[in-house]
Amino acid sequence: MALPLDNITIIEIDNWMAAPSAAAILADMGARVIKVEPLTGDPMRNNGRPPKVDGLASYDFQFDVDNRGKHSICVDLANPAAIDIIHKLCGQAQIFLCNLLAQRQEKFRLDPKTLLAINPSLVHATLTGYGTTGPDAWRPGYDVTAFFGRSGLYDAMREGPHGIVPMARPAQGDHTTGLALVGAILGALRLAERTGTGQVVETSLYETAVWTQASDFATTAIDQAPVRQRSRENMLLPTANRYPCGDDRWIVFNMPEASGWAKLCKALGKEEWLKDERFADARSRYQMMPVLVPEIDRVLAEKSRDEWGAIFDAAGLIWGPVLGLHEVAQDKQAEAINMFPKLNDEEIGDYRTVGIPMRFKTANVGPKTRAPKIGEHTLSVLAEFGFDEAAISQLLAAEIIR
Repeated sequence: MALPLDNITIIEIDNWMAAPSAAAILADMGARVIKVEPLTGDPMRNNGRPPKVDGLASYDFQFDVDNRGKHSICVDLANPAAIDIIHKLCGQAQIFLCNLLAQRQEKFRLDPKTLLAINPSLVHATLTGYGTTGPDAWRPGYDVTAFFGRSGLYDAMREGPHGIVPMARPAQGDHTTGLALVGAILGALRLAERTGTGQVVETSLYETAVWTQASDFATTAIDQAPVRQRSRENMLLPTANRYPCGDDRWIVFNMPEASGWAKLCKALGKEEWLKDERFADARSRYQMMPVLVPEIDRVLAEKSRDEWGAIFDAAGLIWGPVLGLHEVAQDKQAEAINMFPKLNDEEIGDYRTVGIPMRFKTANVGPKTRAPKIGEHTLSVLAEFGFDEAAISQLLAAEIIR
């Protein structure tokens, strides 16, 4: 079965999660990804939480999800002879993907000017924290600093101006930015194929985070007014809020006032609220939110989340359960759309991984093989790219490769 990126070779020099996640998606789409690691390996290796399952704690599942389906070669970029290896690989590839800072790209002669001189049709893609121009160009950044902090996202999610700044779960910003980089690379690849001219593309954690908040910034970019941080008691609509149920599990509603208010009252068995002057219209309900939210809480406390869920479904409400991550991993809907496909490792057997958020009707897009071990493919890849046995032996002896 043909895959979207069959016959596309990617040379990847990066670490941690954001850029590697983009390459993992491209590998799932059929690209051959050659991950170039230092002799000690990507520092992300063996950094994640091991699963609480006997016999599986030795396998690095968090590294696996961002590096599955790739080939790993270990090269010491600090050695000038190593750069010739990378140049030879890039000369036969279609895409070069990295998160190296500008000075490191130039130091190792991996900058766009150098690589496009070697391969004029190459797509050169870079992921940064804050972009490549401006006062903070090339400033180092992680998702919690550049994506969540600098972008205003953390502040916007606080409940009130003095609320505690929330903390994101690992790599949320990294994986979102990885998706943005995938889109940029695919567009550049299409352009390079049409014109025969190489392309230079980039994205950053910072700008991707701003894009995720485009609905807010569409106005804020014009008036520069602070976003109002809303607690449950000062949300605009009772039909667009979150509430706890009797088993301390939460639900969230997102319904328009015009149709949602009456449906909500009937589902809660509180039709008298429809005649209550305090809640007569949308404006009065907004003004009475400090009273209305506790009233709804009291009603919802009478049943569990799942009991209310059946009632809300029957009433046609737009609602969702606030699931724990462990519940999502067991969700029947997640299973139906194959959100957690299985892979196989010769040492640990079958295991579940996380699928990419896209499906093709006529192509098996998704993970194919586990992540590579450190330098697992160094010898085979170099041989394929024209290095003979003697040259490889010399590189090994000089500790330029592993």
